Amino acid sequence: MTGSVTVRVPAKVNVQLAVGGPRSDGYHDLANVFLAVGLHDEVTVRPANELRVTCAGPDAAQVPLDHSNLAARAALALAARYGRDANVHIHIDKDIPVAGGMAGGSADGAGALLACDALWGTGASREELLGICAELGSDVPFSLVGGAALGRGRGELLTPLPVGGVFHWVFAVADGGLSTPAVYAECDRLRGAADIPAPEASAALLDALRAGDAEALAAAVSNDLQDAAVSLRPSLAATLEAGRGAGALAAMVSGSGPTTAFLVPDAAGARKVADALQSSGTCRSVRVAAGPVPGATVLS
Repeated sequence: MTGSVTVRVPAKVNVQLAVGGPRSDGYHDLANVFLAVGLHDEVTVRPANELRVTCAGPDAAQVPLDHSNLAARAALALAARYGRDANVHIHIDKDIPVAGGMAGGSADGAGALLACDALWGTGASREELLGICAELGSDVPFSLVGGAALGRGRGELLTPLPVGGVFHWVFAVADGGLSTPAVYAECDRLRGAADIPAPEASAALLDALRAGDAEALAAAVSNDLQDAAVSLRPSLAATLEAGRGAGALAAMVSGSGPTTAFLVPDAAGARKVADALQSSGTCRSVRVAAGPVPGATVLS
């Protein structure tokens, strides 16, 4: 076994994140509408004497390089399934914001899984790879699939969705991260003892995606974790307001945050909103991307 395999894998934005009440296993049932967007990590695997992980790019110092990294866990899971060792060097070229609610870690897990499958020639089926992804984490299956999809269960049970056009986004990256479990716990605290209905995908939102209608999508986007994220990080409210004031069609926290996402009408609108956010002093950096884009893809 020689050479290397590189896989490109996208970030995601949740255009709807409907959260049910806490389950007995500590998770929450979701209706989670994912859209893959054109910010990518590249994951390269090559043979090595032992499993190791390296990372380069923005905020690479925040990425764990031990076996807790989802990329390392993916290699170990696939190796165990096929009765082989996981002696590979995994290198992550990081461009997806770290700990930002855009599934960067999940993307790296899916990328490493696909790369190891190609490097080792295991020939795993798509269903088998998706099953391993689901064991690794709730967002990992979508990172493999990409495009747009509805995630049920804790987000891992995917139904692909048709999308009739390109949607343009601006993402404002905050300083530091937010713990996903802490955001869910705060969501539960804010809801109190209320009876939480089973989460359902919005018909209006699915129609807007199918039609490629940005204004209709803006009217339908929602995130049940947003209030919790803003409660834990009140400064996000100023970022959201800055994006709205600059002309964004919709402003929302991305996933569990703290990255905030702004839907805009077109590429020119993206540049205008990005410039306004960058000069507002309410965020650390700004990224522009469009979607949907494909999921994990072997480049070489």
